[in-house]
This record gives sequence, C-alpha cells and structure tokens, in this order.
Amino acid sequence: MVTSSKTFLWGAATSSYQIEGAWNEDGKGESIWDRYAHTPGRIKDGKTGDVACDHYHRYQNDVALMKQIGLDAYRFSIAWPRILPEGRGAVNQRGLDFYNRLVDALLANGIQPFVTLYHWDLPQVLQDKGGWPARATVEAFVEYTDVVTRSLGDRVKNWITHNEPWCASVLGQLVGVHAPGAQDAESALCAAHHLLLSHGAAVPVIRANSLGSEVGITLNLIPAVPASGSTADYDAYRQYDGHINRWFLDPLYGRDYPPDLVRDYMRKAYMPGGELAFVKADDYRTIAAPCDFLGVNYYMREICRSQDIPEEENQPRDIPVPGPEVRTDINWEVHPDGLFEILYRVHATYRPRKLYVTENGSSYGDAPDAEGRVRDERRIAYLRDHFAAAQRAMEQGVPLAGYFVWSLMDNFEWGEGFTQRFGIIWVDYETQERILKDSAHWYADFIRTTANGRE
Repeated sequence: MVTSSKTFLWGAATSSYQIEGAWNEDGKGESIWDRYAHTPGRIKDGKTGDVACDHYHRYQNDVALMKQIGLDAYRFSIAWPRILPEGRGAVNQRGLDFYNRLVDALLANGIQPFVTLYHWDLPQVLQDKGGWPARATVEAFVEYTDVVTRSLGDRVKNWITHNEPWCASVLGQLVGVHAPGAQDAESALCAAHHLLLSHGAAVPVIRANSLGSEVGITLNLIPAVPASGSTADYDAYRQYDGHINRWFLDPLYGRDYPPDLVRDYMRKAYMPGGELAFVKADDYRTIAAPCDFLGVNYYMREICRSQDIPEEENQPRDIPVPGPEVRTDINWEVHPDGLFEILYRVHATYRPRKLYVTENGSSYGDAPDAEGRVRDERRIAYLRDHFAAAQRAMEQGVPLAGYFVWSLMDNFEWGEGFTQRFGIIWVDYETQERILKDSAHWYADFIRTTANGRE
C-alpha cells in the first residue's frame, strides 16, 4: 500500500464546465463549450452542461463533502467567460465573487485550492476572432490571468495555467470531437503553439500577483509501446509518442519542437506558411519559463500498430490488444504500470522540480442499490493499484508531491455527455442528490489511516 510523507497532498479534481452549471447566470458570457454542446449532434446523449452538477449554487455542500472525505487539496478550474464575458476588457465582478467565495470556503475547511486557469472553456467571442490558432489569444489569456491572480493570488498558492493543451488543440482543432469542433491540421498546430506560448507568458504574471505561489502546467501523457519488434510498429510508436508527449514536453523544457515530428508534419503539409512559421523570435524562451511543477494526467497506455503497411506484411504482435475485462466503461485499458512508466520517464528525461498526478480515475457506472449504496469495487481496485504504481515511482526517486483523483463527482464528460461516471461521489442529475460511493469512503479511510501517517 502506498505511503508518503506528511507533505504529500491527496485531493480530487473537477473542471468548471463539467460541474458548475449556471451557464448564463450572473453576467457569464458564452464559452466555446456552451456553443458546441448546444449544437445538435455534437454530444452523445444530446445533453449540455447548462446545469451539470449545479456546483455554482451548491459549492458549500460540495466543500463539506470534500471535508468529509478528508481531502488535503481540491483542483478546480476557472470559467474564463465568467470573469471576462467578452474575453478581454470589462471584468464581471459577480464571476470573481463566486471563486472568491469558493476559495474562502476551501481554506476555512483546511483544503488547499489548486486553480487551473484554462480547462477548455474559451470565451466564444474570442473564438469568433480566431480562437487559439490566432496569436492575439495569447495576449487575451495573459490579461485574463492577470485579473484572476490579482483577485485570488493572496490566498491561492498553487496555479496551473492549462489543462491538457493536446486535447484543446488536437481534439478541438484537428479531430473535431471537442469544442470548437474544427478539423484543420494547420490550425491545430498553431493552437498548440499558442497554448504553450500563453502558458509561458502567464508564468511571470502569476508570480508577480501571487507571491510565494507555485506554478505549473498539466499535460495528458500516454506511455506508448510498439505492438511488435517490427520497424513499421516502432515508427508508429515514434510518431504517436512524439505527437502526444514530446511535442509538448520538449519545448516546455527548453528542447524546442522534436525535429522528427517537424519532418513528419512537413511531409504531410501540416505546417502553416512553411516550417514552424508560427514560431516567432523568443517564443521558445517564453514557453520554457521555469516552473515549479508539472501536472500529469494519466488514464491509459497506447499499443502502437502500423497502419502504413498491410497487417499480413507486419510482424506478429508481441503485445495483444487488451480485452474488455481490463477496460473501464469508456473503453480505456486499465494499466497501472503505465503510470509508473510515464512518471519515471518524465523525471529521468526532463527533471521537473516536482510532479503531481493531477488526474487519474476510472469510469464505472455502478448505481445506488436498494440500500442507497454505490458499491464501486472496481474503482477501489483501480485506485489502489494506481496508488501503488505511484509509490513505486517515488521509491525510484520521482519527486511526486500529490495525487488528485478524477473526479470528485460524476459530471458532464465532454462529448460523452452524462453517459460516463468518473466520480467518487454519485450525482443524481435530476434531483442533484449526492451520494458518497464506496470508493469515496475507501479514499477517506486511506487518507486518514495510511497517507501521511495520520490517524
């Protein structure tokens, strides 16, 4: 069973659009996810985050549940259009007031706030002006960062600039299954660059406005392996790892963009205006602003099989495709060793000062039984095994400082709508009743009796 020092933080995580609701209340502007979810055919069950978990009105009760579980920390995100309805300019004080009340409630209950500034809900007015593919959005993000950190920076001492820029750029701008739903490779590359650039540009602003704080960024990292020893499968692995991991890690740690991926993208004619034309003087220096930590979101590994040659011409698989018995309800493989592998690799290769697991969790649809109890034993096993993998990484010298379970509560799961339940708290979306699942009770016991040596 994983153990850790008294400084290790155990928490849970959420994001604004997924739980807050109140999508058009108290002066909030429209976000790209408001627009996307209201577009017919975009969301699997046709639902939106208009109400979601109604956290905007029920945050005090939710903080009480966090205290009941015994969380050391809570990671949440700010809704940009709740603060700056027009993306820039006039500040909506009622939006800032909500987050001030939330932060104060957390601190009053002994829970450290970890604030993510951008978890994908870009103001729609900025999307209408070009969104993340437009360089002007970098300046807008810095302005937004300045407003938020001036208001909360005296009490919030842990800041995350962006959550998963790969998702915001690739899923939103290339694949089209996330807001804003675009499908353009050049736009995706520009968006990825501007997300990273805005991170680096925001770091000194946060430090100036929130003295003594720690600043980082969160990436979704996926350990990949070739399906066989063939040259074709190894190249498939190289491309996948470069696309999702190295393209973001390398520039954050002063290595610029990976040359092999630049060649790949040039060959596919993905580069707008020629090779890396979107990179301006000093961009790399800005992106690589020294940070205090890296957040890692881990859910699965990837087994890479080449699609460039016929299957019968490739070598037999060394690693079989995982079966349904080791998959969660969202069809993601359960592979705890992957968490150890990615944490150790990041530590050994990039040497971040500190690491947090900022998301890790599983989707299982276990519902309340006749006694009103949610017996989610599979989630308990999932967490136990992943905690143990994290402990192994720490024993190998990885400077892991905290672990945030995804998610605090069932919520709006992006394009899946309300069809997937990741929470350790059950939410009845019709009545907004909350029920602590068995996994929440297990986590509470774990924090109290095992983590940090507390009794």
